[in-house]
Amino acid sequence: MPSTPLANGVTPPLCGGERTEVTASSTVADDKPGVSMMEQLVPEITTHALSYLDYPSLCRLSMTNSLMRKAANDDNAWKALYHKDFTMEQDGITPVNGWKAYYATTRAIISVNTEFFSIIRDRALQAMARLWLDSDYVKCIHASGELFSGYNEVMQSWQLCFNWEQGFDFQVHTVRTRILTDMAWVTMKAYLNVDGGPFLITNVFEFHNGRWHMVHHHSSVMLIDDQQVVVH
Repeated sequence: MPSTPLANGVTPPLCGGERTEVTASSTVADDKPGVSMMEQLVPEITTHALSYLDYPSLCRLSMTNSLMRKAANDDNAWKALYHKDFTMEQDGITPVNGWKAYYATTRAIISVNTEFFSIIRDRALQAMARLWLDSDYVKCIHASGELFSGYNEVMQSWQLCFNWEQGFDFQVHTVRTRILTDMAWVTMKAYLNVDGGPFLITNVFEFHNGRWHMVHHHSSVMLIDDQQVVVH
């Protein structure tokens, strides 16, 4: 890391090296007139530097000035952030609207998916009804293996779950998303306790009227020591 010049213009020695004089003339000579230091960096270095920022920091950086906005909107920077925050699985795709939009949509999908588990924990039937798309093609397969088809059947199944069972506070891990324009699916493992096996869950969402709605839920259970616990 470069040493900071002292007040008298002398740079402290690096690792025992000799002191070097830093003058105004030499600084000007190394810089391009009218060009900032950020503009002089090659794109690869800029992207690498921005990859250390998190989502809020990258958004704040884009609001500082036009140069920072251009740097913070770089598609490679958002691709790197997506891989850091979510998954490397989709390295080969090319999002239609760029990685920034894909990142934002992924955050929205994960937020809705998290809301789904909060609804189960709180046994909030009205919230579950708002989450699901009111359509005859929606499907729900609970861990019992029973299939419910159509909005009314699906809501009746959740009403039975909420009436007869306690709320469950799932610990969700290994969340993976995939988005195709107005449809997205999420796969994950959900645990009720550290000793039991995970529930393998797939949720599918569709985008309607400015909101993401659930259209499919499938839960199955892994066998641990030949024992199986069926929940919701």
